[in-house]
Amino acid sequence: MEERIERLESKLMFAEDLLDELNRTVYRQQQQIDLLQQHLRQLAQQLQSAQPPGRLSPEDEVPPHY
Repeated sequence: MEERIERLESKLMFAEDLLDELNRTVYRQQQQIDLLQQHLRQLAQQLQSAQPPGRLSPEDEVPPHY
């Protein structure tokens, strides 16, 4: 009985360590996602300010060989 309890305690400690590591991983990934979203917003803003108003989108422009 004592041995079973020790094995269960050992498994529980391992599971808690694993859960802590997974939580840290998710936290780091969320920080990276937040940073990437911020960069994406900045790039979109730069792109909008770089295009003159009323200009056609690249899909609407006629290729130069026509």
